[in-house]
Amino acid sequence: ATDYARKMSLDMRLIDPQKYDDHIDNKASHAAAVIAGYYKTYNAQKGTQFVFSDLGTYKPDVWNPYSEVKNKLVTQYGIPASEIRFIQEAGSEKSRKAMIKDMNEGKIRVLFGSTEMLGTGVNAQKRCVAVHHLDAPWRPSDLEQRDGRAIRKGNEVAKHFAGNKVDVVIYAVEKSLDAYKFGLLHNKQLFISQLKNNNMGCRTIDEGSMDEKSGMNFSEYVAILSGNTELLEKARLEKKIASLESERQAFVRGKSVTRYKLEGIMQTVETNKGFIARIGKDVEAFGSRVQTAPDGTRLNPVKLDGLMTSDPVSVGKKLNEIADKARTHGLPEPIGSLYGFTLLVKSETTVKDGFDLVQNRFFVKGEGEILYNYNHGHMAADPKTAAVNFLNALDTMPSLLEKYKTDNEKLMKDVPTLKAVVEDVWKKEDELKGLKGEMT
Repeated sequence: ATDYARKMSLDMRLIDPQKYDDHIDNKASHAAAVIAGYYKTYNAQKGTQFVFSDLGTYKPDVWNPYSEVKNKLVTQYGIPASEIRFIQEAGSEKSRKAMIKDMNEGKIRVLFGSTEMLGTGVNAQKRCVAVHHLDAPWRPSDLEQRDGRAIRKGNEVAKHFAGNKVDVVIYAVEKSLDAYKFGLLHNKQLFISQLKNNNMGCRTIDEGSMDEKSGMNFSEYVAILSGNTELLEKARLEKKIASLESERQAFVRGKSVTRYKLEGIMQTVETNKGFIARIGKDVEAFGSRVQTAPDGTRLNPVKLDGLMTSDPVSVGKKLNEIADKARTHGLPEPIGSLYGFTLLVKSETTVKDGFDLVQNRFFVKGEGEILYNYNHGHMAADPKTAAVNFLNALDTMPSLLEKYKTDNEKLMKDVPTLKAVVEDVWKKEDELKGLKGEMT
């Protein structure tokens, strides 16, 4: 039954060429008139055309729509028969390539074929101005493949003489299997598009109309082919509703992303404020406690546990000894003090080539529990340089304080804009409600 319905929607003579006659209003007649129109319009440029049909393909000595359209083009419109070819005539790859070459050169002006034989691997787009579909394929990808023979790079005539566009002409019959097939294409393409665009929210498939991004509004074809104007209006309402709902979903999604970003920024700002307050107190404490020599240089009264002197060389040697031998198992341990700040060492273990490597790092702990370090916490081998490690670590506090302040200033610059987005209201809610009301 489906096969009969397919044949009926293309041409009744596919069922019985003896019983049914030609008709001025059948697909072959309409297609011939349209093809001839493009032929004459782009005759100076030798514009070419693809004609697709998977049903009733060319067979010698058997009535078929391909030959019928060609006959009309020759007898009614005066187009030379040599300029109208069928891809099925190419019996070898060599003759197929020759046919494609002739198409690009404008020697062949109209080429008929099926999706399988003409829809892929054919680079004959150079002069193409129109693609004709005498039937609808079963898959959206097949329709794309057909159109892709002409709508692609290298189409010089379309680029220079047709506004860089190729016309796609679809021939369909009202209240026929064409309507059913376009319904299938609509649902299949919608499902595929939603998968590709990752907008299958809540595990549902939206069966509304396609938007312009899909290239074909199949639901409107279904409505038109049904012959029901109310159904066409319903399809258009569905399309508008689907578009608005998609827009609202994008608005809500964008608002949610912005809110998450704003919350993250404000959380970072508050964390930074805590660091600013604690580092500020440490800077103030250090400034009030630091001692200077008569020549103005700062003193370095480091007190190390188990060492009775603050002599720089002795302190440096002791620190290098700690760097070599300390094992704190990942926890910071106090080893002394400087200007009231606690000095710490921490053993960090890494594995390399199957062996444990222990490295000791040194820190100064502020009164707000912040750890400051110099040279990434690594101790210099030279004793005198090692002795001033902690003093240098305390000197990093002002720049660290300034960094957090600068970071907050940069973060806060975006806050007003982000707040405006979060507080914004989608302005088309009433329009969407009105359209849904019309649907009911």
